[in-house]
Amino acid sequence: MRVLGVDFTSAPARRKPITCAWGERDAHGALAIERVVACTSFADFERELATPGPWVGGFDLPFGLPRELVEHLGWPTDWAGLIRHYAALERESIRQQFKAFCDARPAGGKFAHRACDRPANSSPSMKWVNPPVAWMLHAGAPRLLDAGVTVAGLHAGDERIALEAYPALVARSIIGNASYKSDAKGKQTGERTERRRDIVAALKSGRHAGGMKLRFACGLPEQLIEDAQAELLDAVLAAVQAAWAAQQPNHGLPQALDPVEGWIIGVPQFTAGAGA
Repeated sequence: MRVLGVDFTSAPARRKPITCAWGERDAHGALAIERVVACTSFADFERELATPGPWVGGFDLPFGLPRELVEHLGWPTDWAGLIRHYAALERESIRQQFKAFCDARPAGGKFAHRACDRPANSSPSMKWVNPPVAWMLHAGAPRLLDAGVTVAGLHAGDERIALEAYPALVARSIIGNASYKSDAKGKQTGERTERRRDIVAALKSGRHAGGMKLRFACGLPEQLIEDAQAELLDAVLAAVQAAWAAQQPNHGLPQALDPVEGWIIGVPQFTAGAGA
């Protein structure tokens, strides 16, 4: 089974690309990471998406919005309709509507959350700053829809299967809540480098939430360790989640999946005993 892991950004450029890790799960259950591709434009990313299937991919971007928010705004409550509506809005319009929703709520509960957000300890998908995951949804989910892939549990497409990943879940199962990356030069420390080294070692041995051993193309482990922003590593971690999900009933998703919210693969399985 071909496997794809994607570290996504809503504004790809040479400085910060969308990073795609391609691999294959072998007959013994190991995951071989063969190549990592830096997409410096959306056109580059769309070409990777067009890679013929079958494959299963883990994408580090939210696939849905909190139902509470969507119903409050009167937006469509089927996934394809919601994504089409959301994609048609300008970001400033989205920001104003989301801000008005938050401003009307009490301190400590400004944002609405999806059912999977709190167990994953992930940012709410309506958040437009620090990190701007609302823009990742706005840029990424419509491209999945346009590409004709199957968005597992949400939208029927072809034999290319897309799943919502969250690489931090795999990382936390190895190093707990310690930080292993930073976009800020001043925070790109030796301690974070050593944590990436620990993560890579655990991936090789299978000592992580996904459970499978990883094999890497020549030179790739050192690249993963030296990449201070961990774009390469996060793409690989997303691939680990996808490879795990490919072996699970219903791709590890709840049977009663909310078509507005979607779900992060590995919740609750990867969150049990994280950091052990």
